[in-house]
This record gives sequence, structure tokens and C-alpha cells, in this order.
Amino acid sequence: MSAQPKNESKDGSDLGRAGQERLESTIAPPQLGNGFIVDPTVLKNFPIPGTEIVAAFNHGMSLWGRTAKLVCRLSTGEQVNYFLKVTALGGVGKAMTEGEFESLKEMHATCPIFVPKPFAWGRYSRSEPETHFLLAEFRNVGKQPPDPIKFTARLAELHRISRSPTGKFGFHTTTCHAFLTQITDCWEESWSRLFQRQLVHMVTLDQERNGNWEEFKAVCDLTLEKVVPRLLEPLQSEGRSIKPCLIHGDLWDENTATDMDTGEPFVFDAGSMYAHNEYEIGNWRAPRHRLSNESYIRNYKRNSPVSEPEEEWDARNLLYSLRYDLATFIHYPRSKLRERYRVERFRAKLRS
Repeated sequence: MSAQPKNESKDGSDLGRAGQERLESTIAPPQLGNGFIVDPTVLKNFPIPGTEIVAAFNHGMSLWGRTAKLVCRLSTGEQVNYFLKVTALGGVGKAMTEGEFESLKEMHATCPIFVPKPFAWGRYSRSEPETHFLLAEFRNVGKQPPDPIKFTARLAELHRISRSPTGKFGFHTTTCHAFLTQITDCWEESWSRLFQRQLVHMVTLDQERNGNWEEFKAVCDLTLEKVVPRLLEPLQSEGRSIKPCLIHGDLWDENTATDMDTGEPFVFDAGSMYAHNEYEIGNWRAPRHRLSNESYIRNYKRNSPVSEPEEEWDARNLLYSLRYDLATFIHYPRSKLRERYRVERFRAKLRS
């Protein structure tokens, strides 16, 4: 795995109007930086005993931590590179790191070519600040996002071949969308029920972070009460069914890449769960992402048939996009995205 350049600023100041971002023509590849000090705990967690670090460099960046490339030598003399992510956010960082490790582990077991192999996670030996690390396979980041045909075929493969261990929706532990915990450590027969729980959680976090906004809250309440059951319950009624699919959970441009060594698409920075596969691409609706390009959505649909009722695909996609947009409001409270959000999009759906 390699760190992505992460072109968004922490305060969201480079985000334009609601749901939009001033995109650069290309995403710059991650760069090697100065030396990186590696905690002794990491040395004890290499997958091959006797591994020595030859050099460690800052590599790319993470919005919520630091990332590094470790150049190592095995006892045989062979050189191996590893990816290291370090997060100094206390208990929040622990949830982020453990959730990402378990997500990558589950995804790699299902579709190894599509996901870097995670090796270990843990806590630094120092007590302050409380710091956690993730050690994983290093992959050289090429084009971001990858070719739409190859990428969507591989994503659809992950969704298709994955199998929920319980046959239900959910996950075996809590995962995160950046620093936000998700409602994943549970199992639900009903996808509508799990999504509703996710959305309630995000609406609550948004109010805590940004304060109350009566008009927006009224739309959210109506969405939870009326829109969610209206659009999602039909997926599992009148003889229809959907399979719980393993999803990445935060697929945007810079959590995807082309492997420079193999030419294959791959993904990282995951916050997984078993969900309706269409939920995965709700994040692509926003024009702020390059993945919103019609070629990605069209090719995904070619590889993964639309769920019944087919005619409600766009309405479901709009509903799923709300969950991701709420996370954006919470991540970037000073960007004014929340206030500029076009409530009319959801009023139209409420009237339909």
C-alpha cells in the first residue's frame, strides 16, 4: 500500500459549492520525504522474523495521521518494502486503525489482487500522545483513479464473490469513515434497518458538530421516517432479495489507484461492512469526485446488475449519497458545505 496525496485540506477550504470541489487536472503521485522515526513496537510486528529496516521515509500524506515507506532487508539479503500509517488520535485513532486493519484483512482474503495485504496493527510504546500504527504491503501508486473498465470490473468482482459470514448485513467490528465511527459492529437481516441506523448516527454526529438547523433536521427526519423504508424495504419484499456484499466503504478518487508494477487497480483506506452493493457507489454521485464521471457508474452497472426495482436505482443512489455527504459536512465544518447543501434535492424525493 502507498499513501495517497490527499489534495483536500483539513478545513475543506478547497471545496467549492455544496457537493463540488475544484479538481486539479491530475492527482499528483505521493512523494518521498525526509526520514521517518519508527517506533520499536513496529519492528516486532514484521511478518518475517529477522527483518531489518534499511531506511524509512515520509511518503505521501494522510489527513488524519502520517504515512511512511519502510525499506527493509530480510535475513536472506532480499529487499522488501512496507507501508506504515501512524495515527496519534488516542481512542479514536485506535478505532480507525483496528477498523482499517480488519477491513483490509477481510477484503484481501476475498480479492487479494485488489487490496494490499495488512500485516499488523498496534499501539506505539510511548504513552503520550497515544499513537497507533498499521503495517501493510507496499504498492506503488500510479494513476488515480484507475481506468474505469478495469477498476469497476474488479470492484464488482469483490462484491460478487464476497460472502457474509452470518448471511446478514453488518460487520464483526466497528469500522470508521475517516475519524467517524460507523454502526457496523452488529448483524441485521434487514438492509433498510442497518442503513437507517447508519443514517441516524450520521445525522446525530452532524448536529453535534455543526449545531441544529431546523429546516435541514426536518428533511433528515422525514428521510429517516419515510424515504428510507419506502426505497429500501422493497429490495427485500415481494419475493425480491439482495445479497450482503463486502464493500470498501469510502471509495473516492484518492483511496483508489493503479499499481505501477502490475497495472492492476487497487484500493486502500477502507472502512468496510457487508452492505447492499449499490451503497458503495453513493459516494460517486457528488461532482467533487472524479469517480462521479459517468464512465465509472456505467461500467459498474455493466458488471453488476441493478437491483430490483430497477426504476428506483437513481432514487436509492441519491439516498445513499446523503450518508456520504453528511460525513463531508462533519469532516469539514468550516467549509459551509452543510449550509449550502441543496435541500431541494431531497424535497423532490419526499414529494415523489
